[in-house]
Amino acid sequence: MVLAFHKPYGVLSQFTPDGSINRTLADYSFPPYVYPIGRLDADSEGLLLLSDEARITSMLLRPEARHEKEYWVQVERIPNQEALDKLEKGVAVGGATTLPCRARILIPQPKIQSRNPPVRARKSVLDCWLSIIVVEGRNRQVRRMTAAVGHPTLRLIRQRIGGLWLADLQLGIWRELSEGERNDLFRSSVPLRRNSVGAT
Repeated sequence: MVLAFHKPYGVLSQFTPDGSINRTLADYSFPPYVYPIGRLDADSEGLLLLSDEARITSMLLRPEARHEKEYWVQVERIPNQEALDKLEKGVAVGGATTLPCRARILIPQPKIQSRNPPVRARKSVLDCWLSIIVVEGRNRQVRRMTAAVGHPTLRLIRQRIGGLWLADLQLGIWRELSEGERNDLFRSSVPLRRNSVGAT
């Protein structure tokens, strides 16, 4: 079985505590023997997959498969075209350059339900939601990428893995994927054009 879970902020992508105040997946009554496929940091939200099938896990985590993962990222200030181009070409993260990705400003800006606890935004500083699509999964990669171009991440929500979207799955809820949705994991959506500010 493969499960899709809308992971809330402050939840670890594991079943055992790590000594922090963060909750664990054990709080959400998952079926026995399922384990997360990859991870989302405790301070990130969105689509997390779990499975009891080693084959599916292996196929999704193979680095050479380069399955797309799309994140909606709230950042400080509004990036210009130069900053978006730098993200797309790759930036230095942890001593290595990230693979090319796709980055664009979301227009219109999405109306996202407020987080609990709320984002610590500064009233004097504008913020902006981006779509960033990557094909690798380094530790805290997207946050480090936006910081490298001068736009620290305030909030991060994974919206898509392959062709499977978070869609209307409610916060803190999980469900089993259908056969068609399982197949969607290995498909990506239609590629975006080369970015431009306001591209859709």
